[in-house]
Amino acid sequence: MMSTIELKNIKKIYGSGNAQTVALKGVDFEAEKGEVVLLEGPSGAGKSTLLTIMGSLQKASSGTILFNGEDITKFSDKQRDNLRLNKIGFVLQAYNLVPFLKVKEQFELVNRVKKAGNLSSDELTDLVKLLGIDQLLNKYPNELSGGQMQRVAIARALYANPQVVLADEPTASLDSDRVKEVGALFQKLAKEQGKAVILVTHDQRLESYSDHIYDMLDGNLTKRK
Repeated sequence: MMSTIELKNIKKIYGSGNAQTVALKGVDFEAEKGEVVLLEGPSGAGKSTLLTIMGSLQKASSGTILFNGEDITKFSDKQRDNLRLNKIGFVLQAYNLVPFLKVKEQFELVNRVKKAGNLSSDELTDLVKLLGIDQLLNKYPNELSGGQMQRVAIARALYANPQVVLADEPTASLDSDRVKEVGALFQKLAKEQGKAVILVTHDQRLESYSDHIYDMLDGNLTKRK
């Protein structure tokens, strides 16, 4: 089976000369549709850098990134924008909710930007109930707790119905019951809807929901499971 995402010898270097920092040292990685893959490791190991490169939010210094067999390192800016809009769902640590929009309006904004291929209204209703945010739809982000904002960010990313879900510490602000719900949701998305789900995490509670686990340390990646 062709991997949905495959990284080959990815390097990321910041700065130059004496100020040079090597964040990624020739990383290989792959994830197939139907899989939940965890990226674990200490802070500063390069996990978030790798995730943003996978999602075409920043460019690698060298190496190859294949998305459904296409090398996205050769894409134009417009092609990269279209890839992110139509194929990839991001859940970033900053949540990236629009502060002046109510929760329900966050989803309406997705509709304005991405006009086709999103979840139906019934599917969205089921999703917000599952994530326990159905009572929060008329609230603004500054009225939400960290855990609530995290769940809204997950719902917004999934509402766009992406092929690939890239999430950076998606359970950091959640209690154990919510972690079980979110872990089961990610697993269901992979198994029943054929998505590739890639999670950067310190949260060992998610390991039981994963198909593969990679460990990152000092810019090097090794496959544990």
